[in-house]
Amino acid sequence: MKALVRKWLGLEGEAIAITPPKVEAHQRLYSIGDIHGRADLLRDLHAMIEADAAGFEGRRTLVYLGDCIDRGMHSRAVVDELLDSPLPGFEAVYLMGNHEQTLLDFLQHPEVASGWLNWGGRETLLSYGVTVPMKVDRRHVEDLRDALLAVLPERHLAFYQGMQMLYQCGDYLFVHAGIRPGKPLQEQSNEDLLWIRHEFTESRRQHDHVVVHGHTISEDVEFHPNRIGIDTGAYCTGVLSCLVLEGEEQRLLQTGIAA
Repeated sequence: MKALVRKWLGLEGEAIAITPPKVEAHQRLYSIGDIHGRADLLRDLHAMIEADAAGFEGRRTLVYLGDCIDRGMHSRAVVDELLDSPLPGFEAVYLMGNHEQTLLDFLQHPEVASGWLNWGGRETLLSYGVTVPMKVDRRHVEDLRDALLAVLPERHLAFYQGMQMLYQCGDYLFVHAGIRPGKPLQEQSNEDLLWIRHEFTESRRQHDHVVVHGHTISEDVEFHPNRIGIDTGAYCTGVLSCLVLEGEEQRLLQTGIAA
């Protein structure tokens, strides 16, 4: 908590924020970073969130920042967990990640989106029971798309298609990758919301909201006056992070971190 306060007050070379951001009154908001096929970590974090929220009588909101699938070996199980075991008493918000969008692109245009297989798609196909050759060329991609469509549950497809691009709450904006600095929110492109990286993460420009995002992996959760990055590389580190916001308070729940 001390490191968080120091950064917020601008004591580590950061711009000073005059008014701390806050969520709406009588609300506690939880936001989970990139899960990437780690159903085991998701279950652990869900249990931590449920215990943390016990006794809280206000509005409970749970925002998933996208990239629920790919890279880890249990993407199908992650989606099943989200659909079959939602936390009781929570309003759930599912944001689109670039990996979910690319899966949808693959279903429509497999030749164009075939690169997805090399950065997480292979593991997702395997989780749905689709056998993927060690070496994939263009003659395979349509067959793989057809095989995925044959086994993809309708409710999973509806889940992917129904994801939101962004979510606003109080002084915070939640989005998968980030926003284009200096551009009004209504003019932001979906490509930037899903894919932007250095132009956003390296900017110290103040936005209309503090942006909570995933997409760019960092060793620790990054607290800055203009953004909070919570992708801690769960699929390879075992650390899945959840930002907890209540009033002006900011704190963390994380798997694989000693109390």
